[in-house]
Amino acid sequence: MARLEVTICGVEFKNPVIAASGTFGFGREYSEIYDIGLLGGVSTKGLTLEPRNGNPSPRIAEGSSVILNAVGLQNPGVEHFIENDLDFLKESGTVVIANVAGRTLEDYEKICERLDGLVDMVELNISCPNVRAGGMALGIKPENIEEVTRLTKAKLSKTPLIVKLSPNVESIPVNAQAAQRGGADAISLINTLTGMVIDTETRKPVIRNNTGGVSGPGIKPIAVRMVYEAAHSVKIPVIGMGGIMTAEDAVEFMMAGARAVQVGTANFADTLAMPKIIDGLNGWLDSHGIEDVNDIVGTATLN
Repeated sequence: MARLEVTICGVEFKNPVIAASGTFGFGREYSEIYDIGLLGGVSTKGLTLEPRNGNPSPRIAEGSSVILNAVGLQNPGVEHFIENDLDFLKESGTVVIANVAGRTLEDYEKICERLDGLVDMVELNISCPNVRAGGMALGIKPENIEEVTRLTKAKLSKTPLIVKLSPNVESIPVNAQAAQRGGADAISLINTLTGMVIDTETRKPVIRNNTGGVSGPGIKPIAVRMVYEAAHSVKIPVIGMGGIMTAEDAVEFMMAGARAVQVGTANFADTLAMPKIIDGLNGWLDSHGIEDVNDIVGTATLN
C-alpha cells in the first residue's frame, strides 16, 4: 500500500481526495452511504453570514459531459453550521474546510473572524457577485483578489486560508500571484466556468438565472492547464479540481502540480465516486512502483 498522506499548510490529510464545496452539503447524506472519515477532507457548502434561499428554479441543467448550476449559494448561514453541523464533521475524522462567501468585503471579514480556530481551513469563494466591486466577482481582477485575501487573512490568526480562483479571468498566473501577495496560505482551482444551455422549443435558457456554473468531465482539460499554470507561478500549495471522475484524473492534476484534489460533480453521477478514487489512487501508485503519493506532485514536464 502506497503512502497517501499529504500535508498542506501544516494540516495533515489522510489522503489527497477532498469533497468539493457545493456537491457534498455538510456530509450528512453521504454519511448514510459510507464512512466520510475515509476522505481526506470536506469543503462545506458555501457559507454566508445570513441564511440564503438561493436562486429560483430551474437552477440545474445538463450539457454534453457537463452540468450547469445556478443554485445561488443556498445555505443555512454560518451560525446554523456552527451549531448543527460542525461537530458532526469534526467527529467524522476528516479535515473540515469551511467554504465562505459574501456580498461585501465586510461579510468576508466577519465570517472568517467567526470561523477562526473552529475549522481546519477556510476556503474563500470569491466568484460570486460583490457589492463593492459593482456586481463583479471579487475573483476577476487581481487587485480585488489581493485585497479580499489580505483583509480575510488578517482575521484568521489560527486557521490557514485557501483562496478559490475563478477560471473566468484574463490570467490565472497573475491572479494566483495576487492571492499569494495577499497572504493566502494556499489556492484552489478551478471554480466553475460560466455557461448557458438554451431550450430550442421555448428559445429561452433552461436555467432561470440564464447562465450557470459549468462543471463535470468536459471541463477537465481546461482545469488541468490552469492548475499547471498556477502551480508554476506561486510558491504556496495548490489544490486542483475540475472534472475529476477517476483516480487517473486525480493523478493528472497532481502531476500538473496540485498537492490535493477536490471532487465535485462525480459525486452526483456515483455516490461512491470518492472512495473509488481513493482506492484507485492506491492501486495506480502500487502498479507504478511509487511508494508515496507526494512523489508524483509537479512531475509533468512540457514537450
